[in-house]
Formats: sequence, structure tokens, C-alpha cells
Amino acid sequence: MATTIGSPSSASAGWPHVLAILTSGTTVILILAGGLVTSLGAGLAVPDWPTTFGYNMFLFPWAKMVGGIFYEHSHRLLGSLVGFLTILTAAALWRGESRRWVSWLGAAAIGLVIVQGVLGGLRVVWLKLLFAIIHACVAQLFFALMVSLAVLTSKSWISDSDESGDMGQKVRRMSLVTVGLIYVQTIFGAVLRHTGNRLDAHLLVALLVAIHVFWLAALILRGTSGQGDTKRPANVLWLLLIVQLGLGAGSYLGKYTTIGDAITPWTIAVLTSGHVVVGALLFATSIVLALRLHRTRIYHWAASRRAPLSGQVSTP
Repeated sequence: MATTIGSPSSASAGWPHVLAILTSGTTVILILAGGLVTSLGAGLAVPDWPTTFGYNMFLFPWAKMVGGIFYEHSHRLLGSLVGFLTILTAAALWRGESRRWVSWLGAAAIGLVIVQGVLGGLRVVWLKLLFAIIHACVAQLFFALMVSLAVLTSKSWISDSDESGDMGQKVRRMSLVTVGLIYVQTIFGAVLRHTGNRLDAHLLVALLVAIHVFWLAALILRGTSGQGDTKRPANVLWLLLIVQLGLGAGSYLGKYTTIGDAITPWTIAVLTSGHVVVGALLFATSIVLALRLHRTRIYHWAASRRAPLSGQVSTP
């Protein structure tokens, strides 16, 4: 049974939604660029920060962007673009979004992108692998937050029916556990990429993630109450997992077996970087699904804080 929680006419997606989508898409490109920087060993190709070989980073000559410098400096420029788009998204939220808790999520995104930039700079200045690992983990959190903002500002979220209302508590709990497991997996993945350690933990958590994702998707897809709002992300989740397992297997064979000797470095870089990107998409999709499953609870929490979307109708 659908739960009425709002009105389609109460608001439109508007600029906050458009900017959140644009920022999320640009962040995917940034994560891919960061993966290539690590995979190609270009992380320290530019030895200074926030300047680039003494230049203002935005004025560095294009003619000098060769080899590893191209990948590292392009990564910095993309990071700056994502930061600028994040500020625009947050400003649009504070200007046009009357749900203050959503606007505060936009402010949190600015905080995360600043932290992310500083972590990347400290990795260069202090030459500590720990900063590279934390940098990778914060990137996943930032991307997931931007995708969440895209969901929360969408017309489908603001619509008048909640199709997940009859989902059991077990499914909701499983969705949260799945989110947690996937993020733990990204942490071990970052450790493995930057240090070569904890392959055992990475593989173990990958098994747990696979079990949870397939189990959760099966419960939702075989259920009678979940409709498009939950079934679509459930389908995307298990499909992404299959792709991720394939990329993970390819990355393992390329980096840790003799098969890698017959594969070009660029092929290995594409496999490992793709593995990072799909991991980010998997994490973000699991959060989208969890949001959908907990939509009614979020609505009631928002209503208790008197956070209406418009002057007419209260929505989550």
C-alpha cells in the first residue's frame, strides 16, 4: 500500500537537482582520473601544492602537461571544478530549498570537498601514504553525499506516493548493513591499492558484500510491495556488483599473477581504475536504495522538525 507523503505540485526539482546531478557526474570523472593517477604512478608527478611547479595551478602552461604531469595536474583541475560545482549546489539549496536539513547536507558537501582537497595536497607535501588512503575514502563519501542530494531534490522523491511503505524491517536493516559493508570494502580497497596490503580482508569483505547485495536484491525484486522506487536501484545494484566482480578479477590477475606480464600497463590501469569507479557507483546506489526504503521514516523525522518543502505541503 502506498503511503501518501507529499504532493507533486508542492515543488519542482529545479536548479539544486540539476546541479547535484552535474556535480555527481563530474565527480565520477574525477574519481576515474584519481584512479588513473594512482594506477599509472603519477601521484607525485607534481612535487608542490597548491602551486604546480611554482605556477598558479590555473595558469600552468598546457604545453608542459606531459607524461605523469598531465594526469596529476588534470586531476587537480577536475577537483577544483568539482569544488566550484559543489559551492553552486549548496548555494542553490540555501536559496531555493526550504528543507533546512537538506540545505545543511549541501553545506556538509562543501566541508567534505575542502577536506578532500587538503588531504590531496598533504599527500604531496608530506609524502604520507596514509593521506592517500584517507583521500580515497573521503572521495567515496563525498560522491555518495552528492548522489543523495540528487535523490532528495528529485521530483520522484517529492511525489505523493511511497512505494516502499510495506517493505519489512528486515529489508530495511539489510540495506543499511549492505551500505556499511560496501564502504568497509572501499576502505580495504584503498589500503590495498596504496600499500599492497590486506588483500585477504579485501577478498573476505567482497564475499560478504556479494552475499548481501544478491540477498537484498532478491528480497526486493521477488516482493510484491516494492515498485519502481526500490526495484530499479535494486536491479542496478546487483548488475553493478557483477561488473565489479569482473573488474576485480581482472585487476587481481593483472597485478598479482603472471598473467599480468602479458597485459599492457595501460590495460591494467584501466581495469583497476574502472574497479574504483564502479565501486563508487555501487556504494552510491546502495545509499539510494537505503534512502528509498527508509523514505517514510525520513519523512516523519523531517515533519517532526517542521521542515516543509513549501508553504502548503510538508514533504520529506
